[in-house]
Amino acid sequence: MSRRTIRKILIANRGEIAVRILRTCKELGLRTVAVYSDADRTMPHVLMADEAHRIGPPPSRESYLSMDMIIDAAHKSGADAIHPGYGFLSENADFSRRVADAGLVFIGPRAQSIRAMGDKTEARRLVRAAGVSTVPGTSDPVAAEKDCRAFCETYGLPVLLKAAAGGGGKGMRVVRGMQELGSSLRAAQSEALSAFGDGRVYVEKYLESPRHIEFQVLADELGNVVHLGERECSIQRRHQKVIEESPSVVMTEELRAAMGKTAVMAAKACSYVNAGTIEFLVDQQKNFYFLEMNTRLQVEHPVTELRTGLDLVALQIRIARGEPLPFRQEDVRFQGHAIECRICAEDVENNFFPSTGKIVHLRPPQGPGIRDDRGVEAGGEISVYYDPLIAKLIVWASTRQEALSRMKRALQEYEILGVKTNIPLCLFVMRHKEFVSGKFDTHFIPEYFDKSHLPSFTEEQQRAIALVCAVMEREDGSDSPARGVAAAASDGAWKSQRVLSLRSSP
Repeated sequence: MSRRTIRKILIANRGEIAVRILRTCKELGLRTVAVYSDADRTMPHVLMADEAHRIGPPPSRESYLSMDMIIDAAHKSGADAIHPGYGFLSENADFSRRVADAGLVFIGPRAQSIRAMGDKTEARRLVRAAGVSTVPGTSDPVAAEKDCRAFCETYGLPVLLKAAAGGGGKGMRVVRGMQELGSSLRAAQSEALSAFGDGRVYVEKYLESPRHIEFQVLADELGNVVHLGERECSIQRRHQKVIEESPSVVMTEELRAAMGKTAVMAAKACSYVNAGTIEFLVDQQKNFYFLEMNTRLQVEHPVTELRTGLDLVALQIRIARGEPLPFRQEDVRFQGHAIECRICAEDVENNFFPSTGKIVHLRPPQGPGIRDDRGVEAGGEISVYYDPLIAKLIVWASTRQEALSRMKRALQEYEILGVKTNIPLCLFVMRHKEFVSGKFDTHFIPEYFDKSHLPSFTEEQQRAIALVCAVMEREDGSDSPARGVAAAASDGAWKSQRVLSLRSSP
């Protein structure tokens, strides 16, 4: 094992994850390089870095997905290493290889591990060979309806069609009837091709009412692998995680030990190095099955950081330098309960349609046990070009009940004006008796949430809210109170945000 010098890191990403990586780099005394598209030239990650380089116009394929531009920026800046964050090129095996070929350190896994675990069918083969249980599914991608039909006749309905080369809910269809099979297969293949440039799809048995639980793993170049416990990720909308917490309410010490051991086995199966996540489905009898591996830092990693007191980005950098893990499995300690809500620019009342525009006012919650990871400030734009994530709101407390109370208070305090957000959805979940009791699964939101559950406003309340909106816009430098009132009254920005109503609600 050779040690590598890392003094300057280019962050090949944007938004909150770029800011989060920058902060750790500064604490470690490392120089930082930001990259930006034309749409992001005044974003916080650009202003925070020691230097910044333009990499292209707003569309991702011409900027944050341009390997040539990013590697060129690394050479021009004199960076030693590249941290990809999550999304964009973080799970691209070719990018990992090209960074290494360019004489730079890739702060993440090797290309062969990304390739092996990024292909869902190959990943299943690898972990099965290592003795890890998987949900029954096809070993190879299916191209024709007859192949899907044969699987359905063997294992029964429902089944799940999944993109072989991607994740995040893209290229995924649940099939409950044979008459749906052909159209669902074609739709899944088309979406997979559009999202990942690879239309291959495989079939697996669909588990009814499962929980989605993942384990954080870390691995060094000496073959040492540890897990840092679980994260409960069952609160999802259209297969996209919305709320994560740790520990899971269904976890026992015996189940944690078994799942943690399996996660380590899965990582070792592909000779994994650096930070990664093993995702499982857990059925109602607490049987667990390997789902996939995310070969990168997860969006929800702060949940684990708050419970363990570890800085995962710092550990990624140490591993990338060639250093061994500084602790063993028995040294990992867990404390308290952590919950994360993803705050996204979405119109909850309009089928969660993305809400774009300028944030004219932003005031995050404060107080003990609250962490706000954010990549945009007041005056910043939520663009049509990128993910609508505004911030990750994370709380920690000694118990789950205390953490729930803290999260509700923090969500009620969060002030965002100019775009609509999913804060009402997050508050709905925090208050729902089934979530509070821990009796939920991956179908919680489609089963329980309806926009009619959101609080309503009288015309008088809407006028009062619009007036407050105008005053705050004036304080933030907008042109005039009158224009602010008109804007608020017409687009219902405050009506959607519901800050005043939520503060007064129980």
